[in-house]
Amino acid sequence: MATEADGHPFAARPRRRRQDPRVLGAVAAGGFLGGEARYLLGLAFPTAHGAFPATIFAINISGSFILALLLVLILEVWPPTKYLRPLLATGFCGAYTTFSTWMVDTDRLISAGRYGLAAANVLGSLLAGLAATTLGLACGRALVAYRRRRAEGPLIPAQQPDPSESEALR
Repeated sequence: MATEADGHPFAARPRRRRQDPRVLGAVAAGGFLGGEARYLLGLAFPTAHGAFPATIFAINISGSFILALLLVLILEVWPPTKYLRPLLATGFCGAYTTFSTWMVDTDRLISAGRYGLAAANVLGSLLAGLAATTLGLACGRALVAYRRRRAEGPLIPAQQPDPSESEALR
């Protein structure tokens, strides 16, 4: 049988797996909230033409932190769910952060002859984003460790078994 790879236009194609519409709805809802948050922050803290795009920089860096923290919580703390990761990680954080605006802002800086600011925007975003991701993971893991210690309860010396008592019971 001919396949699409053979170049036959009517070849049988492999079936695509259908997406659960509820998962797509979770991504859309999270995307709406994340995009709206970014939009409102852009309105509240506009960037002047030729100036460093501090708002988008802060949004992308905070988004890196939030995504890393959320993924630790989703995967290691909260009960498993089919919709939380698409809602928060893919939807909210995906729409909250923005690669396209970051690059448009960089292009505007270059067009305005602000080469140093353009380089600072690119390199600073990459380095600060990596640092924010690392910090988000560390905070998430610290929270996981804290919750585990808290769930186990503190070992108060008075609660520890007395070795001499256990020998007397034998």
